[in-house]
Amino acid sequence: MKNKWLFIAALSGFLCVSIGAFAAHGLSKILEPKELAWIETAVKYQMFHTLAMLAIGIAQLCRESLATYKILNLAAGAWALGILLFSGSLYALALGAGKFLVWVTPIGGTLFLIGWLCLAYGSLKSKSV
Repeated sequence: MKNKWLFIAALSGFLCVSIGAFAAHGLSKILEPKELAWIETAVKYQMFHTLAMLAIGIAQLCRESLATYKILNLAAGAWALGILLFSGSLYALALGAGKFLVWVTPIGGTLFLIGWLCLAYGSLKSKSV
């Protein structure tokens, strides 16, 4: 594996988004609020540590190829658009915007997942040791 920390961070980020979405949508009617709070706490802590591993992986990318640079830009672009659509739609819904925005939120979540997978792919193509 070329850049293990970047790869692990990418997969962990993917899992954070996946588990958070599954808990919010699939488990919300099954688990008690206390149990859902535990999952929320676990996802938060996992994401904090994912970001730490991500920083280490990125620090190791000092001299990378143009292809890796492009895939990292693609990942960052997917995350930025994901933030706009996912978080932006939730903010708008909280402020009373039309209910049609509930269809925009999962598109943003999917972009988060795409970004993490791009990062995983970039780590496998990395020239770093």
